[in-house]
Amino acid sequence: MSLRFILPLALVLGLFAYIVVPLLDNITLRWYVRDLDSRAELLAGTLRPSLSNYLPENDTARIDELFQGATRDERLIAIGFCDNAGKLLYKTTQYPVSIGCWSTPSSGGLNKSLLQLPQGQVHLSETPVMNEASQMGRLILVQDMSFVERRNTDTKRFIFAFLAVLAVLISVMTVFVAHLSWRGWLAAVKDILRGELLSKNTAVVPADAPAETPPPPPEMEPLIGDLRELLQEYHLERRSDSGWTSEWTPEKLRGLLQSDLAGDQVLVVSNREPYIHTKTDDGIKVQRPASGLVTAVEAVMRACSGTWIAHGAGSADRETVDKLDHVPVPPDNPSYTLRRVWLTEEEEQGYYYGFANEGMWPLCHIAHVRPVFRSSDWDQYVKVNRRFADAVIAEAKTDNPVVLVQDYHFALLPRMVREALPKATIITFWHIPWPNSESFGICPWREEILDGLLGSTILGFHTPFHRKNFLETVDRYLETRIEPEASTISYGGEMTQVEDYPISIAWPDEDPNLPDVATCRAEIRTALGVPADHLLGIGVDRLDYTKGIVERFQAVERMLELHPGMVGHFTFVQIAAPSRASLDEYQNFDARVRKMVERINRRFGSGDYVPILLKAEHHGQDALQRYFRASEVCMVTSLHDGMNLVAKEFIAAREDEQGVLVLSQFTGAARELHEALIINPYHIEQGADALYRGLVMPPVEQRERMKSMRARVKHFNVYRWAGRMLLDASRLRQRDKVMTKIDAHSRMKRRKAS
Repeated sequence: MSLRFILPLALVLGLFAYIVVPLLDNITLRWYVRDLDSRAELLAGTLRPSLSNYLPENDTARIDELFQGATRDERLIAIGFCDNAGKLLYKTTQYPVSIGCWSTPSSGGLNKSLLQLPQGQVHLSETPVMNEASQMGRLILVQDMSFVERRNTDTKRFIFAFLAVLAVLISVMTVFVAHLSWRGWLAAVKDILRGELLSKNTAVVPADAPAETPPPPPEMEPLIGDLRELLQEYHLERRSDSGWTSEWTPEKLRGLLQSDLAGDQVLVVSNREPYIHTKTDDGIKVQRPASGLVTAVEAVMRACSGTWIAHGAGSADRETVDKLDHVPVPPDNPSYTLRRVWLTEEEEQGYYYGFANEGMWPLCHIAHVRPVFRSSDWDQYVKVNRRFADAVIAEAKTDNPVVLVQDYHFALLPRMVREALPKATIITFWHIPWPNSESFGICPWREEILDGLLGSTILGFHTPFHRKNFLETVDRYLETRIEPEASTISYGGEMTQVEDYPISIAWPDEDPNLPDVATCRAEIRTALGVPADHLLGIGVDRLDYTKGIVERFQAVERMLELHPGMVGHFTFVQIAAPSRASLDEYQNFDARVRKMVERINRRFGSGDYVPILLKAEHHGQDALQRYFRASEVCMVTSLHDGMNLVAKEFIAAREDEQGVLVLSQFTGAARELHEALIINPYHIEQGADALYRGLVMPPVEQRERMKSMRARVKHFNVYRWAGRMLLDASRLRQRDKVMTKIDAHSRMKRRKAS
């Protein structure tokens, strides 16, 4: 690069010197002639008075003395005096004979006063000598011009030396600036690839925060503009692909992993394991926990294989693993590996029940339960996050695995893994809501939580609202660079992409063992001991204060008050899986729920009839499907929920396109399932009216609503949720590969240049 630039520069400067030097000679010659003309006028003016006195007397001695004294000047070679007839009367000994009585030519331009003699070039000037009103003759002065040639030679040498030095300086500076520009261009390209310069808006940066990324160079603006257009096209294509034209299946997800993430290891980290081995009187049995997280992620792992790292909490979990704490799952058709991590009772109490569920859970859910934060719980939370991070590092077979971190139990883990595996692609999904920045400020370790999450490559939330809350929280408590349009956060020299990925369910395949809707209706009613035409409502939740179970029962009670004809003809079945029963808040909530059920049943029940049937026990997926298919109405009344997959599971179960979904406006699902009866669960009358409306809704309207919701849930399934995250991960991994190649190319260019 240097020679390719220096040689043309030298040629250009040489041509410049070839043109400029003669022109400069001409200009300097004019200056010198003008200077000698002025000197001649001055000398003549000095000699004229004395000469005017000596000439009439023909005083040769004094005239010679006058001339000899004047020629002591180093530049004045000779002086001569001619009369009006052109005869040379007086001259100095050095006066050239060839000049004679020279007179100024009437034309001739610049060189009219210059004469070339054998000894060199001289300057001639004539001045009339007057005596009163008459001219006595002409005074001729001969001045040396050799100094001009010497100075011109010196000037030429200086010019050539100056141009040579200038060429060297320009070359050095240009090469230096070129290298800086190259590095700046590379940095700008990297920023573009990271998405940091694609936003047209000004980044949200704290006033006292140093700018991590300088403004893009002006020469990058055209490229940035083109990339903005490409980004818009990409989003349009992505939005189109997320629509109705492409259905995601396990095969498509598996194909994505084989094409875009070929050979890449996938690791999942969660607190809850997808399969629990428990000891019973009949031996060891396998259970699937009631968890939306497990429902969603387990479907992904079936499609992509890999390793799922989770807490082994079952009574027979230790007996079913190998020496590496591995067990293949699912038991009937193993497709991935479950790696169990063991916790002591003290660790589980502090990390899970303490910090995660007495602190973070109520903090993130607006359910009016005060969070509790203890330093001892925080210490256990840090310790357990470190243990799971060590498990991820141990299971990683390469330095750049794809790590899927699940939920609020592991807010610190992304940073811990990032420090050990800086090339890993870490996707963290936050399954619960993210509160506003002011509410999150309650957490004493808010900065540590945010720092840990920003170790992620991609951070996902259910809804744009939760994503926006997170960006505002980071902006408030950390010094970062946030690009709202690109939804990226630059922190500590690393970038995190923050996106919303609405989670969903795996659309169920046709199960020949599952009875049809009519059979399920009959079997469930027989099991409950109610007539065949009895109306049923269903609620499926963990026994948790955020699920709005109390408000749901109040709505049932109010509906029976407003519509007494429903008494004896309607029963609401609440399946409530026990959860976190060791915590006081959950124990109190359990007691409150049971007490309310007893009161309502005493008020409206009679004989064998009870309006509310509480089943506080775990139910398998098959049993839940039967209840969904047998019920007229499903109520989801969460006070605050990230998504709530029960709503989607109910819709998927209704292949008869009947049934009504009553859905809380405070769930993420309400942003997708617009055909449900959306309610404010705190508004008891509104909930009661929606329940009654669902029970008496005409079949035609039920079909219209259910058909639309089924189409949406089927297409926007869990495979699309996972596929979007993995596609984004693939894009970022490809970006990193391009950046690595650019860095390698840059280093090679620098080596060649040096």
